[in-house]
Parts: sequence; C-alpha cells; structure tokens
Amino acid sequence: MTRYLTNTLFMLIGYARVSTLLQNSDLQQDALTQAGCEKIFTDKISGTVAERPALTKAKEVLRRGDTLVVWRLDRLGRSLKDLIEWMNYLEQEGIALISLQESIDTSTATGKLVFHIFASMAEFERNLIKERTMAGLAAARARGRKGGRPKKMSDEKRKLTVRLYKEKHHSVDEICQMMGITKPTLYSYLKEG
Repeated sequence: MTRYLTNTLFMLIGYARVSTLLQNSDLQQDALTQAGCEKIFTDKISGTVAERPALTKAKEVLRRGDTLVVWRLDRLGRSLKDLIEWMNYLEQEGIALISLQESIDTSTATGKLVFHIFASMAEFERNLIKERTMAGLAAARARGRKGGRPKKMSDEKRKLTVRLYKEKHHSVDEICQMMGITKPTLYSYLKEG
C-alpha cells in the first residue's frame, strides 16, 4: 500500500527477523504483506547480533515520509536502548514506525506516546529486576554465601593447570582435554595467577 500526501509517494517498508535458520519467517512476512508493505527485508539471525544485513538494506531504502513496518518491536531492537536509538533515528529522518502486534503507529501523536510509554515501562521493569537481583545478592552475601557458579576445580588442580601451561610441554588443547576444561576457563585460571 503506497501512501500519498500532497502528490508525494511514500512507501511502507517491512522488516522481519527470525532468530534461527530453523524458524520460518512466513508468519511475519504474511502480516507485513497484508499491512501493505511493498518491500520486505528479512534477516535469519539472532537479535543479539548487532550486524543485521537485511535491516541495513531496509535502512538504506527508507526515505523521508516512508514507514518502517515490523511485526513486533522485538524484531527491530535487541534491547530497549537499541529500540530508542532506532526511534530517534527514524524521527530525525522523518520516517514513521508501525508495529503490528503492539498496534503502534508513530506517524500519530498517540502512537508516539504509546511507543514512549512501552519503552519507559520496559526500562522500569528492567531496573526493578536489576534492583531485586542486587538486593538478593547482598542478602546472600550477608549470610556468607557468594554468588556465581561453584568452582569446577580444586585449588590444587587449578595450580597444576597453570603450571602445565607455563611449562610449555603441552598445547592449550591438550591441557584443556586433560583437565576437562574449556579454553576460556584455562585463560581465566591464568589471569587469577
């Protein structure tokens, strides 16, 4: 669906993302097509990956007056910070955002308000979780418990691992296999001394 405003042509550009190759983007693509998107860009990549080629292409195609359409906000942003950065970019460029599942349309004043309320609520929730986690850790420490995973090896085995590495008679892979640890674990032991 193409929008017209004072004889100027505006496009609805869709963006879909599925997290793994096993997932199917048909649901999102069907919804974006039904919403009137003329072009749809799809990434098959985790949301935690910063580089998303299809999203970059969509960004290159978008022009002032166009609308970026997503199935759900989490398809666009990896985090609240990422979503807000996207919103700021789109606003500066004069591009609206529509999220189909949340019924958000930032081309309207109400849509902008709803987006910012959602973003604020998500940030508030994240801060509450962080505060509860910190309070729980402090309470555990007050009772003498330490946070984190228990140590996998005794201090003696750790020292042996470090000594094997420093003697340079074995490769890193051999040491890891002998001790039953991963390379990152070995390197963390080396940092500890």
